[in-house]
Amino acid sequence: LHRMYTMAHWIALQPELADARADGVQLTDPVQALGWWALGYTPKVARCGDVLLLEVAASSRLWGGLRALVQHVLTSNKPVVLASYAQAATSFIATARLSVAPATPYSVALEVPADALPLHTLAAAQPYLDIFARLGVCTWGQLRALPRAGLSRRFGAGLLNALDQAYGVAPDIYPWLTLPEVFDVALELPSHVDSAPALLFATRRLLAQLKVWLQLRHLGVLGLELIWKM
Repeated sequence: LHRMYTMAHWIALQPELADARADGVQLTDPVQALGWWALGYTPKVARCGDVLLLEVAASSRLWGGLRALVQHVLTSNKPVVLASYAQAATSFIATARLSVAPATPYSVALEVPADALPLHTLAAAQPYLDIFARLGVCTWGQLRALPRAGLSRRFGAGLLNALDQAYGVAPDIYPWLTLPEVFDVALELPSHVDSAPALLFATRRLLAQLKVWLQLRHLGVLGLELIWKM
């Protein structure tokens, strides 16, 4: 049970929601905007709350290797500012690293070994943290060292399945993010606008998202309509 299920590589991205403004304009859904952008690197993008998970192993050859792809993802222009990122062989490890060591995209302080990750970063174990604390189990590695049969009897198969997914013994299964059939995105203006130049200045964030949508759908546009509401 210590072999990885498949060769995979996950990147976890978390946008800065507290300051998700660009050019003074509030994006209505910065996670969605970042997710659409991420689809340009891999078709396997999943949204888990405010975190985006990208499985990039299958796309790495198109970008000159895994290292080049990761570097491109982290340094390219994005629709929002990143609060933190992490990468790992499984999505569970990448997500856990976000919570224990949030950092900027240029930090290298996120390589926490899976066995050393705090138990509270494994969602399936959170309902039982008090019990595990009394047993002296505080990390993923300590939980994994417990007898599997006993864990299954006391806590159910869900915990074991999550643990197997976390270590790559079982596959990570997600509903992948897809582009909508119709481009319909809203933008919140920070204050009253009474001139066309000011309005067009704000809409360039919408146009940037439209560009991504068109590129990923291999479409073009001959005209567009902007609607504003009071």
